[in-house]
Amino acid sequence: MTSRNDSESARSVQRQRWHEMSPTRRSAVVVMTVVQLSLATAAWADLARRPAARIRGRKWIWGLVIGINFVGPLSYFRWGRLGAKQIVEGNP
Repeated sequence: MTSRNDSESARSVQRQRWHEMSPTRRSAVVVMTVVQLSLATAAWADLARRPAARIRGRKWIWGLVIGINFVGPLSYFRWGRLGAKQIVEGNP
């Protein structure tokens, strides 16, 4: 009996293919993809232009972190960059 329940729950969790999605869900996927790629692009561009002295940690590590869905770019913008005040005070 447990194998039958397991197979039923596996079917309900199965991912939908693009053509099986409703137009609303497709639109949501497209919007989320655009937002994710925009955040990552902006974060990588900022990382490339910003001097290493104004980054908290190593630039290559932040470059990898930025690639993690929404969490990476938002983490970089929140914790990865040092502001002018932090550089002057020496508080990373």
